[in-house]
Amino acid sequence: MAASLIKPVAGALALAFLSILAGGALLSLAIEAFRGSTEGFAAFDSYLWRIARFTILQALLSMVLSVGFAIPLACALHSQQSFPGRGMILRLFALPLALPALVAVLGITSIYGRNGLLASTFAWLGLDIVPDIYGLTGILLAHVFFNLPLATRLILSSLDSIPEDYWKLSSQLGMSNWTQFKLIEWPVILRNISGVAGLIFMLCITSFTVVLTLGGGPRATTLEVAIYQSLHFDFDIARAVSLTLLQLCLTIAVLSVLSLAGRPTEEGFSMRTTTRRLDTPSWQARTWNITLILLGFLFIALPIVGTVVSGLSADLTRLLSETMVWRAIATSLILGATAAALSLIISMSLVIAREFLATRRRYASAGMFERSLDLGASLIMVVPPIVIGAGWFILSRHFVDPFSIAPLMVVCVNAAMAIPFAFRILRPSWDTAASRNNRLCEQLGITGWNRLQIIDWPVLKRPLGIAFAFAMALSLGDLGTIALFGNDSILTLPYLLLQRMGSYRTDDAAGLALILAALCLILMIIADRGATSLARRDSNNG
Repeated sequence: MAASLIKPVAGALALAFLSILAGGALLSLAIEAFRGSTEGFAAFDSYLWRIARFTILQALLSMVLSVGFAIPLACALHSQQSFPGRGMILRLFALPLALPALVAVLGITSIYGRNGLLASTFAWLGLDIVPDIYGLTGILLAHVFFNLPLATRLILSSLDSIPEDYWKLSSQLGMSNWTQFKLIEWPVILRNISGVAGLIFMLCITSFTVVLTLGGGPRATTLEVAIYQSLHFDFDIARAVSLTLLQLCLTIAVLSVLSLAGRPTEEGFSMRTTTRRLDTPSWQARTWNITLILLGFLFIALPIVGTVVSGLSADLTRLLSETMVWRAIATSLILGATAAALSLIISMSLVIAREFLATRRRYASAGMFERSLDLGASLIMVVPPIVIGAGWFILSRHFVDPFSIAPLMVVCVNAAMAIPFAFRILRPSWDTAASRNNRLCEQLGITGWNRLQIIDWPVLKRPLGIAFAFAMALSLGDLGTIALFGNDSILTLPYLLLQRMGSYRTDDAAGLALILAALCLILMIIADRGATSLARRDSNNG
């Protein structure tokens, strides 16, 4: 009897941790909002509403550009299935997901900045054109760099679901390329476009690092950056509370709309074989498709190459001889590993408790506690990290120095940030293993540590490794929480990189960006290979 209570209790404790983390921040904001009544409401001035409008505008434009370019690019990739290097391009399109935002910003600057490749090309051609990457232009460039590959892979995955017979029939009827798009491809894209667009809009509306580094001033500031500035530079609590409450309301409103719009039916991260097409595109269509593919390839590849080239041109030997750099690396690895471990503990507790309750209820409808376990895994989507950080920063200043609890806050917030991903990786493996082994283990009396060691661990060790690598990579590249709580006594690689950028030590920043990118990419490669092996094993078992 006692053993059967362990699973729901573990789930309840994990849910309590997430509730305290988010609820404490929201409670702090509510108390501050009503403590100084008139002062708090006075902070809702024209400047705040202008920031809110810009937050929505940049997210909307980023979404339109990303999805607008992704549709023809995905169709071109689907049409040119024998294009040389197609698989390599699809793998390249996964890299922006692994790159920390700060690293990608430096790569984009190396291409489109005042001293970048584009400016050098204009000067070589004798054109008096100096690119200005700061402001809305730079924000849109960076967001499209991150989200165009994501949207392309999601849309391409939906095109892969088109039955092969459709292409056979279109070939027999001699359909033109436009007719094929209108009658075959567009209806499939249309079913998923709202989910893809909504996902990208949500990512852009909660963007922090891109806007902080490329915004260029008050005219291009979003709510999250304004929260950081209010607390870190101005220490204007009333304005920070107003901004945070508005950001929270905006996030909830967007998520409510997304729940109505749906989400993509495929996640678009698999490398499975594309359905065979029997149509033969005309030479004009092939030329158009190949041009689109090459342009998309260059748009994504150039900033990545720029990051590598800039990083290698820095004095890496001197950087790696600095004690501060090694301290930042060690701090990042320790905090990242701790956050990843905490994320796995909480995620596994939620997964195990949810499966236990679902098995016990059999065919009855799910209870409130079981539904709460599912919702708890996605709590960070409702309450963004910057809102949690701001709430606890404001609350902790009444008891301790907020900067003294920086390690704790970084670990907790980064762990919560990774839970939706870890939960999704772990849940299918645990549910499948439990459905296969529960009854047999009960009959044989295998419980507790013996079951974990003999039955569960062989099944879970690979998804646990994947989830840990992914969660640690997310934590390593995060800047939001450490930017709010960080100081000279606790340095992470992103925070040190931001300091070097702020002091115009661009060579050092490029070298640090390369080191950070290498660490994150190594972790993502481990996760990707583990996921591929796991998918292959499941396919063989199926």
